[in-house]
Amino acid sequence: MAGLYAVALWAQGRPATSEEMKRRDLTVFADGRGLPVGKGSAVQGQGIYKAQCAVCHNDRGEGREKQYPALVGGIGSLATDKPKKSVGSYWPYATTVWDYINRSMPFDHPRSLSVDEAYAVTAFVLHLNGIVGESQELNEKTLPLVEMPNRNGFVPDQRPDIKAKR
Repeated sequence: MAGLYAVALWAQGRPATSEEMKRRDLTVFADGRGLPVGKGSAVQGQGIYKAQCAVCHNDRGEGREKQYPALVGGIGSLATDKPKKSVGSYWPYATTVWDYINRSMPFDHPRSLSVDEAYAVTAFVLHLNGIVGESQELNEKTLPLVEMPNRNGFVPDQRPDIKAKR
């Protein structure tokens, strides 16, 4: 990813600085390796979410039909005839939620949230799903400990021609 960022800056007429490269060169693993130092709670994330996320995902994460996905609901629905994929029902790791928010949101200006804002919005979305408490602080140490409802819903591919690396 960092290489693509350097090319993008080069195309704009200047090479990326080492600080810019360091900011963009971030790999977060399911176990929390790679998470940057920071912190946030749902209480802190509520205002950020309202200002940056609600326009697409609505005030309580219910989404906008046929436009933007719901972030809440559907826990326990994946094995039914009408599964509802949301952060709470589908995503297996809270670290992946943080990483996605940090890299890709808000949709119209990704990577504009600070590390602390990304932790706070993650906490708010997880709180809306009933996964973390309103004042529970999420940080690089506590986020990997969050047990997502679908943590064990993904299984390695058992086909003999597929070499799973886990």
